[in-house]
Amino acid sequence: MTDAADGSRPAPGSAVEATHMGDPDDRGRFGDFGGRFVPESLVPACQELEAAFRAAWSDDAFHTELDDRLRTYAGRPSPVTEAENLSRRLGVRVLLKREDLNHTGSHKINNVIGQALLTRHMGKKRLIAETGAGQHGVAAATAAALFDLDCVVYMGEVDVERQALNVFRMELLGAEVRPVSSGSRTLKDAINEAMRDWVASVETTHYCIGSVMGPHPYPWMVRELQRVIGDEARVQSKELLDGGDPDLVVACVGGGSNAAGIFAGFAEGPARLVGVQPDGGAAIGRGLPGVVHGSASLLLQDEHGQVSEAHSVSAGLDYPGVGPEHAHLAATGRAEYVTVTDAEVLDAFELLSRSEGIIPALEPAHAIAWVAREAGGAIPTGATVLVNLSGRGDKDAEQVMRIRKGTR
Repeated sequence: MTDAADGSRPAPGSAVEATHMGDPDDRGRFGDFGGRFVPESLVPACQELEAAFRAAWSDDAFHTELDDRLRTYAGRPSPVTEAENLSRRLGVRVLLKREDLNHTGSHKINNVIGQALLTRHMGKKRLIAETGAGQHGVAAATAAALFDLDCVVYMGEVDVERQALNVFRMELLGAEVRPVSSGSRTLKDAINEAMRDWVASVETTHYCIGSVMGPHPYPWMVRELQRVIGDEARVQSKELLDGGDPDLVVACVGGGSNAAGIFAGFAEGPARLVGVQPDGGAAIGRGLPGVVHGSASLLLQDEHGQVSEAHSVSAGLDYPGVGPEHAHLAATGRAEYVTVTDAEVLDAFELLSRSEGIIPALEPAHAIAWVAREAGGAIPTGATVLVNLSGRGDKDAEQVMRIRKGTR
């Protein structure tokens, strides 16, 4: 994982600040967004985590162990696949970054292995996490088993029902899954409960946040742990495109960790960066500035400033906010953020399955849906499009079957 022009790894806070996706400022902000808005009792934990991350990220031994775990355990590097049938159908060249082929089936494993290593470095023995679609929960449970850590995963009751197979996988891996019955019983409420647990157990527990959200240093740290996606993809793209970059890099956005990871590899290049949000959860475009779950960002709010509920057919994108760096990228114009409907996502789920023999998770099916809709329009005919296929769709197959049969 390198990001300096000469291939060396810059120390945190010492390089690439002038870039589109450089380090946050000393308050943990990306422009007007980010920061650290937490109870006083959690400030020392955030400061401890920031110090641990800065030390680890400047330590070659930490990177050696992390890179080895990603290579020999997670299965990196993930390949880039030419989607030849889909390309012929749409009239654009579609490349797929195959994060679905990682161990546990998504990009989430990149982040949790790094945070589990940090947990061990900080001398803590307990990991807590929240999950919506279950992919982060399964990845966290996997990393906890690997590093012999106790693990509790919070999950909204609605998502427990939608993702029953992933609940079983987490329990099989030794984690305790705690259903959350408050609020909309989805990801937002699971995060609230995980935050409450963290406040009560901070001396022994690390909260392994699954996306580029939460108080500083989480948005920065998770993006750096996911940067491996973009760094690999840019090298692979240059090999496929005679030294060039794709015209567009497209990824789904809920909190936005997979998008931040792949965008980080291309932010200083010429590619258009496009984040695809669910129509019912478009924090960028329909949201307002506010504070949620420890940082300032854009979030869906009612006329009284209360957080509104989001909706998406994908449990992983059913979130009313967005990572603060995405809000910053939108404000500066470096990335575009668009929406697709649930119906378009379900069509894309089948489109990629039948055209390429790849069943995508509902989350990256959002990115496929936008490419399918805009090919020949917002995406010029003949353009090259790199899509981050952030997860596989085994977990969603039963849900889609029920929807198609009209039983839910």
